[in-house]
Parts: sequence; C-alpha cells; structure tokens
Amino acid sequence: MFQHLKKHIGIILELGKVKITFFVAVSTSVGYILHSGKFELTMLFIVIGVFILACGSSALNHYQERILDSQMDRTKGRPIPSGRVTSLYALVVSFLLVMFGLAVIYFSSNVTALILGFIALIWYNLIYTPLKKRFALAVVPGSVIGALPPMIGWAASGGNIFDMKILSLALFFFIWQIPHFWLLLLLHGKDYEKAGFPTLTKIFNDLQLGRITFIWIAALATSCLLIPFFNLSSSFYALITLFLLGVWLMWKTKGILSNYLERIIFRKAFLSINLYVLAVVLIISIDKLFLKEL
Repeated sequence: MFQHLKKHIGIILELGKVKITFFVAVSTSVGYILHSGKFELTMLFIVIGVFILACGSSALNHYQERILDSQMDRTKGRPIPSGRVTSLYALVVSFLLVMFGLAVIYFSSNVTALILGFIALIWYNLIYTPLKKRFALAVVPGSVIGALPPMIGWAASGGNIFDMKILSLALFFFIWQIPHFWLLLLLHGKDYEKAGFPTLTKIFNDLQLGRITFIWIAALATSCLLIPFFNLSSSFYALITLFLLGVWLMWKTKGILSNYLERIIFRKAFLSINLYVLAVVLIISIDKLFLKEL
C-alpha cells in the first residue's frame, strides 16, 4: 500500500515539474517579502497555493504535449508517453491541482493575486503552449509567465502591481526566461526539431544563437541593476553584490561566444544563469529583511 502511494506521489510530482515550479514558488516568496519586509504565515500559504497551481498547470502541459513528448528523447520517459499513467489520469490530476491551488490563493490573500494566478494559467496553457508549436520566437511572449509569480506575491501582501518596484523585478524574471530557454534549445535543438517544433536552430547555427543568447544574458545582468535603482533593494552592500554577481555571470557564460562549442559549455551556462537568479533573489530578500537599515 505504502509503495503504491509512493509511486503515485512520485508521478504527480513529475507531472508537476517540481524542479521548475520550485523557481515559481521562490519568485512568489521574494515578491511577498519585498513588499511586506517580513516573513508571515500568509506568505507560506500564498507560496504553497502558487506552487500547487503551477504544478497543475505543468500537469496540464504534460497532457497537451503528450504526443510531441513521445517523439523527443528528452521527454519520452515522462509519465504519459512512457505509459506509466493514462492521459485521463494526468488531466484529472491537473484539474484537481489547479482548483486547489486557486482556492488556496483566494482564501489566503486577495482577488488581485487570484486574478494574476488565473492569468498565469491561461497564458501558459492556452497561449504559450499552442504558440510555441507555430512560432520559433514564442518564448518571448511566453516569458510573461515568469514575470507573474513575483507579482502574485507582491499583490498578496497588499502591494500595487503597477508600482515600478515590482515591475522592475518582474522585468528581471521576464528577461531571465529567454536565455534560459535558448540555452535549453542549444542543448536539445535536434530533439525539438525532431518533434516538429519551429526552432531558431533552423535559422541560426550554434555560434550565432550562442551570441544572441549572450546578449540576453547581458541584458539580464543589466536589468538586475534596475532593482536597486527603483529602491527595491537599498543597501550599499546589496548594490555591490548584485553588480559583482552580474560580472560573475558574464564571465561564467562567456564560453558560449567560443568558436568551438560543445554541449558542456551550454550546460554550464544553463546552470550558471539559474544559480545567478537564485543568488539575486537571496541577496535582495536578505537586504529587505536584515540590511535595510544599514
């Protein structure tokens, strides 16, 4: 009985793409902290609600892309194409998670946060998912999804979502999504092409796409400096640390400008950009909680 339950929990977590939805939860929490300036029980509930909603949205994406997933080496082992669960199973799991996630958001915060959560769901599953099957640049409008979780956290703590402070943070997360995806594309471009996705690898070679991606990485590091500019992170220590982190990111990812590219270079750049975002989130959160008076 226990083993059976453990198996289903593992499948549900896999359908929920927890490695990705973990970032969603983190960005939600930083939005809340940057407005409220403190840890609260309410924050825990809103983060859990957004995490569950994101898991439900991801499970629905598994259902939507089940046929394409079966054609890609990277995804053919997922629960539906591997035959571990049926399409109906994934659809039911998605529905339950989405409904529960929206309910938790509503009862733990406010209508604004709920509306933003619903917009994120619609944008990912009904706009971005179909769009990326038709357009190679779908990731650009699709990156709006990454900007919404911190805004949900900000709104849940009573913040105005049109405040330039949260908009500067949302811009940072928006820009991050683009090089994040294109590094994945450089790693798995042939797989995407095999499944029939329109990709930039059909237009640019790896060297050209690497250089374009590096420009977006530079834009990410630059956009990070808008955070202290709009007084979202105000201590001198945080400003210097954010600047040094940007320099570190540029140095760690400069390998994608090389004329001799290998998958390991893209993999290291992919890891570096994600570690960079986590570090930025940690720094600005610590600054808000502990260093704001320094």
